[in-house]
Amino acid sequence: MKVNLPVHKGDVLDVTIMDLTYQGMGVAKVDNYPIFIENALPEEKITVKVTKTTKNFAFGEVEKINQVSPHRVNPKGRVYRQTGIAPLQHLEYSEQLKFKQHQVAELFAKVHMDDVEVLPTIGMDNPTQYRNKAQVPVRQVQGQLTTGFYKKNSHQLMPIEDYYIQDPEIDKAIVVVRDILRKYHEAAYDEFHHSGTIRTIMVRRGYYSHEMMVVIVTRTKHLPMADVVTQEIQAALPEVVSVIQNVNSKKTNVILGPVNNVLAGKSTIDDQLLGLMFAISAQSFYQVNPQQTEKLYQLAIDRAGLTGNETVIDAYSGIGTISLTMAQHAKQVYGVEIVPAAIDNARQNADKNGITNAKFVLDSAEKAMAKWQADGIKPDVIVVDPPRKGLDADFIKSAGEMAPKRVVYISCNPSTLVRDVQRFAEYGYQISAPVQPVDQFPQTPHIESVTVLERKEK
Repeated sequence: MKVNLPVHKGDVLDVTIMDLTYQGMGVAKVDNYPIFIENALPEEKITVKVTKTTKNFAFGEVEKINQVSPHRVNPKGRVYRQTGIAPLQHLEYSEQLKFKQHQVAELFAKVHMDDVEVLPTIGMDNPTQYRNKAQVPVRQVQGQLTTGFYKKNSHQLMPIEDYYIQDPEIDKAIVVVRDILRKYHEAAYDEFHHSGTIRTIMVRRGYYSHEMMVVIVTRTKHLPMADVVTQEIQAALPEVVSVIQNVNSKKTNVILGPVNNVLAGKSTIDDQLLGLMFAISAQSFYQVNPQQTEKLYQLAIDRAGLTGNETVIDAYSGIGTISLTMAQHAKQVYGVEIVPAAIDNARQNADKNGITNAKFVLDSAEKAMAKWQADGIKPDVIVVDPPRKGLDADFIKSAGEMAPKRVVYISCNPSTLVRDVQRFAEYGYQISAPVQPVDQFPQTPHIESVTVLERKEK
């Protein structure tokens, strides 16, 4: 059945922007039919060209801004919007923080939890140059090996040297490595023919230690001229303490493969977090904004209400960052993680810091919780920091049956946070303190937050 839409592809319209979506796109409505428009801010009057229509909404491009928002700032460059590196760069930073607070509050309001208080977002003094890790694709552009980032929704590489939100020392290192690979005529990966050698350059840099790791991801097991390439990288970049070749031979969008060959130095770099030292490997999950991570984790520790007598379970424990920072304030911590290398790192990190009251197991969070429950472990506090998909229903069931006094939920996706809070309510848990958003990813729409749930006394 044909649907009569109020707008059609190619239409050019004058509209007023009413709101921002969770992705940071402007929203205008024509006869209550939404049009989503990049680079448009609330209160702006714009001329928009409709680029795509669906049954329920359309997409459009700004042709002209007729009335500019007072909160618009001059963006650093069009390439950052086109690649999605900094989709909120045109919005004043104080307004970015309000936008994130509003997103969380609105999602709770949508499920009729209007009484949940959401505090102002904790921001950064300098909301740029914060990322301690870069994963940059390598492709052939105009006949030479080039680094950059993909244009959104495409496989077209746009050359970039200054990534705006990354540690500038990492940006410099990528250019140095790129130029060395060019010098020795290394072949860039061709994803269409699944040929060539160099797929990705990954660089990590310790915020406190300044130790740097360079990972060259190759399609082939053999990296031509590996010795001289490695020597030149070390000579040009004195901070580099680890050069690794990662082999990813599959035709896939996954960046890292399963094999790491240490070409020079160590297999890890060290860095500090809340006074503890952590070894970070090529495949480790480690928060990319160290300054905000310290605020986020300190907040989680404070909200956990630890006195030194508690048993804590840290689900999704990674390399032990949360477990080990909590272990200093608890009697016993149990961490669970599904990635074997991360568990190895977590155990090393416990030894490195002389922490003996943290135990790590390799398993899925859901299965480990069920086993611990069967073993009679009774946690006082459960800390969760799940991926964007949130918590599995079986995990929440096990957590509810274990009946800890408190659940501290570190979320990177407010929509799954709200869903999981509703599920915890079925087991007698309710939010006991205002939700605190923390801006881990300035210039982007991503939102982290800390929520505390407490069991209602029956």
